[in-house]
Amino acid sequence: MVVALRRTATVLPGSRIEVTAPELPEGAVVELIVLRDLLGAPSAAPSAPSVVDYIESLPRDRHTSAEWDGIMHELAEDKLSWDR
Repeated sequence: MVVALRRTATVLPGSRIEVTAPELPEGAVVELIVLRDLLGAPSAAPSAPSVVDYIESLPRDRHTSAEWDGIMHELAEDKLSWDR
């Protein structure tokens, strides 16, 4: 028979988690599954930057309209060569 226990915990310094379950006998072998709620409250640990953060960190393009026209023309020529 499988008995499920549900606990919540706060991640301690050093990324440690401490669980107390007095109903479990000492020395028992148990399986521990940790689920992190990504939609809940933000964690104290810094998270990886999002894709939007990365894109916004990129330097802004400083091409003129004429330069963009030239780039698009070169791209169109390259695409035509793919069919050959």
